[in-house]
Amino acid sequence: MIIPMELLLIIMLSFQDKPPLTVVDSLDVSRYMGTWYEIARLPNPFQGKCTGEVTATYSLLDDGQIKVINRCRREDGSYSEAEGRARRASKDDPNTKLEVRFAPAFLSWLPWVWGNYWIIDLAEDYSYVVIGEPDREYFWILARTSSLDETVMEGIRERAVQKGYDLSGLMMTVQTKPG
Repeated sequence: MIIPMELLLIIMLSFQDKPPLTVVDSLDVSRYMGTWYEIARLPNPFQGKCTGEVTATYSLLDDGQIKVINRCRREDGSYSEAEGRARRASKDDPNTKLEVRFAPAFLSWLPWVWGNYWIIDLAEDYSYVVIGEPDREYFWILARTSSLDETVMEGIRERAVQKGYDLSGLMMTVQTKPG
């Protein structure tokens, strides 16, 4: 009977909720605008064909939303670009809890086209940012330059693990152009 009880405990622990994901207290939106280079990410299906040169460019729109342009190089050398919108998830939450959509605007009323985009770590000088979401399935490290010092990266990884992220599958992004 010990084996079934151990198995039951393992099953129960695997369904436990993770502690709430903490975010950065606030964001200076104007400082956040501009181009960011992807340094690393957890694998995800919508970037499966991206092999390098991944960037995200943000610009503030008149309605307060943020225009998002994600760009990456494919294996054949061509570039793929996706345009989306980001907005504050809720007026009751900090402005570091955003949601983003890449679906067409006419579908923006559907809640499931919006995905969580939470700023979970941010350098004081805005030299890097870490994006995550409550289920901890998605994770990106972005920087204002195309590379980060290994000491900085180690600190980012340590803080992410403390927040409950499993970074064993973390993929470093190939950036061949200096930035």
